[in-house]
Amino acid sequence: MSMPARLALWLDLIRWDRPAGWLLLLWPTLSALWVAAHGFPGWHLLAVFTLGTVLMRSAGCCLNDVADREFDRHVKRTAQRPVTAGRIGVKQALAVGAVLALAAFALVLTTNAAAIAWSFAALAVALLYPYAKRVVSMPQAVLGVAFSFGIPMAFAAVQSRVPLLAWVLLLGNLFWVLAYDTEYAMVDRDDDLRIGIKTSAITLGRADVAVVMACYGAYLALWLLALAPRGLGWPFWLGIAAALAQALWHWRLIRDRTREGCFQAFRLNHWVGFAVFAGIAGGYALK
Repeated sequence: MSMPARLALWLDLIRWDRPAGWLLLLWPTLSALWVAAHGFPGWHLLAVFTLGTVLMRSAGCCLNDVADREFDRHVKRTAQRPVTAGRIGVKQALAVGAVLALAAFALVLTTNAAAIAWSFAALAVALLYPYAKRVVSMPQAVLGVAFSFGIPMAFAAVQSRVPLLAWVLLLGNLFWVLAYDTEYAMVDRDDDLRIGIKTSAITLGRADVAVVMACYGAYLALWLLALAPRGLGWPFWLGIAAALAQALWHWRLIRDRTREGCFQAFRLNHWVGFAVFAGIAGGYALK
């Protein structure tokens, strides 16, 4: 196989043409950086956490596709993934993932001892998630921790410590991950029931839409309560309002539980995180 063809397969493996996944990780991480630094955190940390987010999400795709290759072939949406379809071998996919994870770790090494230490905990949670759906009735909660670990790492990199505020923001972000990943699970509910995978959409049953909306509310309420005392002014409140308006729109998309509506809601969720980040960054810029 030629190198350009191999590269095209690797890019397909890491979902390079579908940036929504790493954007969902990026916005809460950058929000935490701005909060920890009381404004712009500097170009070095911005580059480290932006590139690190892209690299770790890409590495996670490699591991997830290897772990789920036997399940994915029975799901309409995932049957043609490179590992599942046999276009990339397991060893090659794991090697690509390892290189990407090591590159991300190299970036962390340019920060400080606290961030380096927390990166091992983040890696452990990321490694656990692909196997959680075999034993946990709501594996989306495990993903919520994994997708929120950029928050304590951002505080560690800026302040060399992880204060209570970071954990409150992580908890709030976990609720957001539960909301959008349940929407994602609703797309594949029929397939997952047939092959025996555990997901929040299956566990919640007909309560799925109500719980998704409750999770959006908990996310925004926790971030609002945690950050309102910081005096970020009208940009922050506008950002929260914009995120809330999107959440209400998502209710219209998912209320009938159609595959198309649920997938559209999931795919556009990164704009919710962007609205909150823009409000935080704008608030600090005007202080």
